[in-house]
Amino acid sequence: MHRRQLIELGAAMGALAEATIVKPLVPSLLTARDGNAEMRWEAMAGQGYVVPTDRFFVRNHTHTPLVDVDTWRLRLFGTGLRGTPTRDDPVEFDYADLRAMPAVQTSALLECAGNGRRFFASQQAHPTPGVPWGLGAVGVARWRGVRLSTVLRHAGLTDAAVDVQPEGLDPEYVTGGVNLGRVRRSLPIGKALDDVLLAYEMNGKALPADHGFPVRLVVPGWIGISSIKWVGPIEVSATALFSPWNTRFYRMFGPGHAADGRLVTTSVVKSAFELPWDARVPAGVDVLLHGRSWSGNGPIRAVEVSTDDGASWQAADLDPDDAGGAWQRWTAVWHPPGPGRWTLRARATDVTGAGQPDEAGPNELGYLFDGIVRHPVTVA
Repeated sequence: MHRRQLIELGAAMGALAEATIVKPLVPSLLTARDGNAEMRWEAMAGQGYVVPTDRFFVRNHTHTPLVDVDTWRLRLFGTGLRGTPTRDDPVEFDYADLRAMPAVQTSALLECAGNGRRFFASQQAHPTPGVPWGLGAVGVARWRGVRLSTVLRHAGLTDAAVDVQPEGLDPEYVTGGVNLGRVRRSLPIGKALDDVLLAYEMNGKALPADHGFPVRLVVPGWIGISSIKWVGPIEVSATALFSPWNTRFYRMFGPGHAADGRLVTTSVVKSAFELPWDARVPAGVDVLLHGRSWSGNGPIRAVEVSTDDGASWQAADLDPDDAGGAWQRWTAVWHPPGPGRWTLRARATDVTGAGQPDEAGPNELGYLFDGIVRHPVTVA
C-alpha cells in the first residue's frame, strides 16, 4: 500500500470512533456528510460499469447496525396474507431459507432522493434542509438475491393485498424530540411483484454491514428510501399503509405542489463528469471527458456536453455496452481554447423523452434535483 493510501486509511479509521458507518471513509473515495458518505466521482475513473463496494455511497438515518445472521428472521404479517398472521405471530424465513429459493442477479442503480441537493443552493439560490449531497449519492452494483414476489407467495399472498411495507432493523429515528420509529416505507403491490429484489449479495460477496447485511430491498428505478436496508418485518396489507417516510418525508412540498405534497417514487434524469470538482486539466492538448447519466424512467437515449457553460453543445459518444442498462457511460473530446476557468455541463435524455432542464423545480425538502450541473474546471 502506498504512503498516501496509508495516511488516508489511518485518518479514516481514526474518525470511526465518532462515525455512524462501519467501512473506512477513505478521503480519496468518499466524502463524509452528516453521518453519511458520498462517492467521489473522480474515484470512478476507469472503474468499469459497477461501483466498487469500497466507494459506494452510504445513506443512514441513524447508524449502521450489526445484525446477527444466525438469529435474524424475515417476518411477514398483515391482512394481505392468508390467515392474517400478526406481527407477534408472523410467517418467518431465516437466511438459509432465502438462500434456498431461486436466485436472481441484476445490475441495479440506487440513488438517494436528495442527490444533487446542494445545487439548489449553489446554482439556484434556494437552500433546503437535508444532507448537502453533490452528485455522488448514487451507484450501480451487482445485486443477488430472491425476488420479493417469490417470498410473498411463499408467505401466502392474497388477491386482497394493496401495499407492502418493509421495515429496517436500524435504530429508531428521533428528530425534533419525536421518535418516528424504525425506517419503513410502503410499496404498492404492483411494484412489489414486478422487479423488487430481497438482496443478500453485493458485487459478488455477502452484503456489507453498511449496505444492509444480511438482507436488503433493491427497488430498481425508485428513490433510495424504497430500498430498505437490514430488512426484518414486512407488513402486507389489504389497505394503504403510511409512515413518516411517505407522509412527512420524501414528498414534494412547496409552490406548484398540493398542500399535502406529492409522493416521490421514481428518480429523475441526471448526468455527472468523472472529474474532481474544480479539476485542473492541461492546456494545449485534447482532453477526453468521461461521465455517466441515468434516469429512473428507463435507459438513457442521448447525452450532450457543453464546454463553454452552455453556449454550445456536442453529442457525447455513448458506450454501446451500456445500452439498455441502469446507467450510461459516455465520453466527449474537448480541446481547451486556452488557460483559464471553464465551466462544463452535461445533459441527458432518457427513452421516455425526459431530460434535464437548466434549473430544477424547487421544493422545500430538496428532492429530485434534475437541473444541469455547472462543473468548474481550470485549464493550466
